[in-house]
Amino acid sequence: MPTPECALALAHLPGMGPRRLAELQRQAPDWPQGWLAMLPAPARDALRLWLDHPARSPLSVLVERALAWQAAAADQHLLYPGHAAWPTLLDELPDPPPLLWAIGDLDAFEAPGLAIVGTRRPTREGLGNAARFAGELATAGLCVTSGMALGIDGRAHQAALDARGRSIGVLGCGIDVTYPAHHAELYRRMRVEGGLLLSEHAPGTRANPAFFPRRNRLITGLSLGVLVIEAAEKSGSLISARLAAEQNREVFALPGSLNNPQAQGCLALLKQGATLVSELADILLELGHWATADTAPETATNPSGPTAPSGDPLLDLLSGSPTPLDLLIELSGRDFGFCQQRLLELELEGWVSQAPGGWVRR
Repeated sequence: MPTPECALALAHLPGMGPRRLAELQRQAPDWPQGWLAMLPAPARDALRLWLDHPARSPLSVLVERALAWQAAAADQHLLYPGHAAWPTLLDELPDPPPLLWAIGDLDAFEAPGLAIVGTRRPTREGLGNAARFAGELATAGLCVTSGMALGIDGRAHQAALDARGRSIGVLGCGIDVTYPAHHAELYRRMRVEGGLLLSEHAPGTRANPAFFPRRNRLITGLSLGVLVIEAAEKSGSLISARLAAEQNREVFALPGSLNNPQAQGCLALLKQGATLVSELADILLELGHWATADTAPETATNPSGPTAPSGDPLLDLLSGSPTPLDLLIELSGRDFGFCQQRLLELELEGWVSQAPGGWVRR
């Protein structure tokens, strides 16, 4: 797709849900003839009308409205597959969104992400645990991702921002809709303090119960894993945990009292094989397992301590001056997913760290 306008037109084709559109995108058809040949009749006719007679096409109104929204503020962005800031971890989903509306700082994508989810009715201990782990994760250089809901979600976002870290909030409504209304100040902080708000719904779309389970697939899809902090036996947080497992993400859970109804979901996850977490090191150790034989270079050791990996495709590109992630991707010739994973591994091993403006070699 050569232009944002084309991506917007495809995202609004009639009868084309995220899954069907993603299946076609993976075949990389030529633009526009390849797409016209593969689309079902209603979508094909709508696209042909937009291409040949844009003034007569309903798609033109939607495209122009979206572009006008993006141009209205410097921190408002339209993201789509092929965009320089598109989070490629979402391409692993069977039904990635064809379009994301975003408000805030796109640099939030540069940090490895961990989702924190939990009940909207937490205990005081649950709120404390959400604040503790979110703050420690943010301080360690990870981006805390959640759903901007009351309870655990909101506390996790707040703590990440309080630690001057990164946080991504995925909405179950339009990007300009503050829901719940109680989170108006959190919405403002996310926008101005280095956070990022995302939605697959157009501005003005009101919150709908049907949107939230689908929102959860994006929360986990953007992350290396999900940490569940207090969840009842029947909870939306357990949907997130199931989605994370299906997406081959790590699942972490905090144990709780047998007498606490809000701990029963976490206890069930632990029975099913989730990683029990009592401190940050439990998470960082497990995330280190993302290294694979073909992505983790050999390391050598000597009596005086560990030796830096030789020939590492990212470490060799870093110095004491910050290097942005997008530049590392360009210089290394590797994709976003590889670079994000490898940088996390190097950070856990103590060879690199994040700094304002990018990554540095320690």
